[in-house]
Amino acid sequence: MDLSMEWECTPVEAPIENDLCTRIRRSEQALMAHHEAVLRAYGLTMTQYTVLLVLAREGGMSGAQLARSCGVTQQSMSSVLANMESKGLIGRETSPIHAKVQIATLTDAGQELLDRAYREVVILESALTDAFTPAEYAALCALLERATAVLVQQTGNTTAPPAG
Repeated sequence: MDLSMEWECTPVEAPIENDLCTRIRRSEQALMAHHEAVLRAYGLTMTQYTVLLVLAREGGMSGAQLARSCGVTQQSMSSVLANMESKGLIGRETSPIHAKVQIATLTDAGQELLDRAYREVVILESALTDAFTPAEYAALCALLERATAVLVQQTGNTTAPPAG
């Protein structure tokens, strides 16, 4: 079913709550609010938690690599890493390949904090998984991947509005 013609010709009459983008955004906001509330008890921001998680899974990484993994700018990541290093959650050493690049690694304290926070974060993952049958869960994951691909593709296709 091709809805593109319908969208172009039909005035916007449906409540905004019915828009798919609004539903996705509301889900993302609820997820972030939950994670932020859990992580706040551990003195972590979502970005700091993601840094710990990425380093635990991938090993040492540069600030630029971590910025890409966390979806933040390199400038933001620089201050995040400085803060985390001052708390003893990560260590940074000069890259053996590039003298100007610092490689961040997880410290024992960072791993311990991640382990404690993750035990609470994973409760939501389990609750979400349990809310669906295995077939529904697989379908939801596939649909979310497809929606993400469309969102990424459409972001690349954006153009500036006409001057008016």
